[in-house]
Amino acid sequence: MDESRDSSANKGIRLNQNQTTEPNILPLVLDNVSYEVNGMRLIKEMTLALKSGSSTIILGPNGAGKSMLLRLCHGLIKPNDGTLSWQGPSGDNASFYQAMVFQRPVMLRRSVTANLHFGLKSRGLSRTERNQITEDMLQITGLTRLAKTPARSLSIGEQQRLALARAWSLKPEVLFLDEPTANLDPAATHSLEEIIGTIKATGTKIVMSTHDLGQAKRLADEVLFLYRGRLLEKAPADKFFEAPQNDLAEAFLKGELLWWHRQELKPPSEIKHRGDQ
Repeated sequence: MDESRDSSANKGIRLNQNQTTEPNILPLVLDNVSYEVNGMRLIKEMTLALKSGSSTIILGPNGAGKSMLLRLCHGLIKPNDGTLSWQGPSGDNASFYQAMVFQRPVMLRRSVTANLHFGLKSRGLSRTERNQITEDMLQITGLTRLAKTPARSLSIGEQQRLALARAWSLKPEVLFLDEPTANLDPAATHSLEEIIGTIKATGTKIVMSTHDLGQAKRLADEVLFLYRGRLLEKAPADKFFEAPQNDLAEAFLKGELLWWHRQELKPPSEIKHRGDQ
């Protein structure tokens, strides 16, 4: 079992090092975006905007398109139809201001410290700067005692903490997280959530997918609910969990098996919500 670390205290660490006064790349606007593989549409006519200042949690059953949406937003894949645009002043250089952590993190075949140095060196930072940021990241994520350990020998929870540290060290304005706690025990999950909360507190926009409704309630400011590649609901977290406007979202929150719902879904503009006449 992973040992949790108190990543929320962080006494004396420069936690404001990645804060900016104005967005560089946000908002991110998707306009009627679709994505398909071998003729099968996996993301369907999706329109939304991701703005700064809130944590966005993506919910939905298996196959809803959560991971695919994150990959589209991060730029790993391109939409077949529609447009995806970063509308901030540095939108043309969006890759510099964003990072992504996957469910199964990829560790370089080197030490924990060297994994952190690798990304920082690619940004042209001096050794002194790299050493200081690395020291901070190790302390914040509770990995100081493992600094010289080969990254691939870490537990899954420790690897995920390192993946977060590596991404955060680059000072992203937006951090995409693809079910980062899916394979972790409760203690490791708690530790990772503390780190995510600390990252958010420094001004980084969190966009994260999860199957864990309790986790979504703890971390979300707003919720995107996806089903079979469509965005069925986008709402503030408190409103979504108290009174979802979409029937499938309500069924999902109740734990019902949505694969029973085989009806053809309509585009979002044609979907009726509660209260519609």
